Amino acid sequence: MAAETTASGAWIAGRIKREQIERYLDQGKDFIPDDEIWRTINTAREPEPQTVREILARSLAVQTLTPEDLAMLMRVRDADMLREMQEAALAIKKKVYDNRIVTFAPLYMGNYCVNNCAYCGFRHDNADARRRVLSMEEVRRETESLAGRIGHKRIIAVYGEHPVTGIDYILESMKTIYGVRVPTRHGYGNIRRINVNAAPMSIEELTRLKDGGLGTYQVFQETYHHETYAKLHPQGTLKSDYRWRLYAMHRALEAGIDDVGIGVLFGLYDWRFEVMALLYHAIALEGRMGIGPHTVSFPRLEPALNAAYATQSPYRVSDEDFKRIILLVRLAIPYTGMIITARETASMRREAISLGITQTDASTKIGIGSYSEERKDQQAERQQFMLGDTRSLDELVRDFADMGYITSFCTAGYRCGRTGKCIMELLRSGKEGKFCKLNAVLTFQEWLDDFATPGTREAGLKVLEKELGEIKKNNPQGFPAFYQFLERVRNGERDLFL
Repeated sequence: MAAETTASGAWIAGRIKREQIERYLDQGKDFIPDDEIWRTINTAREPEPQTVREILARSLAVQTLTPEDLAMLMRVRDADMLREMQEAALAIKKKVYDNRIVTFAPLYMGNYCVNNCAYCGFRHDNADARRRVLSMEEVRRETESLAGRIGHKRIIAVYGEHPVTGIDYILESMKTIYGVRVPTRHGYGNIRRINVNAAPMSIEELTRLKDGGLGTYQVFQETYHHETYAKLHPQGTLKSDYRWRLYAMHRALEAGIDDVGIGVLFGLYDWRFEVMALLYHAIALEGRMGIGPHTVSFPRLEPALNAAYATQSPYRVSDEDFKRIILLVRLAIPYTGMIITARETASMRREAISLGITQTDASTKIGIGSYSEERKDQQAERQQFMLGDTRSLDELVRDFADMGYITSFCTAGYRCGRTGKCIMELLRSGKEGKFCKLNAVLTFQEWLDDFATPGTREAGLKVLEKELGEIKKNNPQGFPAFYQFLERVRNGERDLFL
């Protein structure tokens, strides 16, 4: 135990590269000015309808809003104006991402952690947590279950901040995942995109991560409020360094990673501040790195084993405020993908879709090793938090189909170079959604043939026919070539894309 502690201490001591923080500072300051944010929020007044419509016009043109714009939208209470905001949010989602919902699965690799976050069941001092790290054979079995039994094409691999799940382990596990190929009814299943949620890394490690086949790199600030951040992340732990975490996305983009994801754990501090800070983060990335966040995630504080703050926080977010948060971010950062997870209930996820959400997880299990074990129960000692929606991917696909949405399993854009600045330009122009509609249809047909239950297949095919009709109407000259690809998929070919 002493040797393990010494090894961990040495690993911790070399993690933070101070020069990789200071290079981004502006006269020694970071880009989250707490007092200025609160001043902007508190001095705003409820805008007149014409002002609201002018702001919405900028959102609909896929322009990032200013903090002053956002502060005014926060003040809107008029029912008619709120309805117009919701209509604009859905129109933006349709313009930028078309009629698609992207699905994925989280894969937790281990629950060892060197940190002691007050709200987390995985924190180092939680003696009741059952610690485990997946071996490569276990990673393979988890992937076989996800890709071969459920039908996922993309995952978010989640790694704790600990030397046993450091960069070498991350790269080895990614290689293992990409190497799995499982026979299905008519073809094969495999994971085609691995996104990674991991602790902040140096530029050198991030370069290795990119070369290992990374999709999107996620680091959530948890809370942007400096004082609250210090309170919840004990001094002396790696995570206590606010700025090392804050500039993780800057370093990732400098390392050549095209797609980065940010987020807040809503409930740690006042949601109005956090929403404004997310916009500041997007503006900072756009201004310094030339590209904003590929995704914004909306985790909400949930109960966790031996984590009192998770239930006692004075800033817990109500359902109504949570829906307002999603609406405001869709309007403020209109180009970004927006992710809601199985932390939320099925009914909340349905409502969130209509506010502009573009991605969600399904068949979610966050206990270490739970996919291959096919456990249906949740075990607090094995999980970081408790889930609100444990429906299967098949159930979710059918639900989306009944709502008129197509579930997309497409990963084509990332392999065609439609990433980074390229995809941002396509998203802002509304062109990316047109590419993705074609590939969404191809992958949806593939999934329906290989994995859907009869009822889900029937519901899915109805949506598919509607999408085909739109493609043929909007692109009659290109439709015959596209339809040939679709026929190839129906005949058993897999992973075709345009």
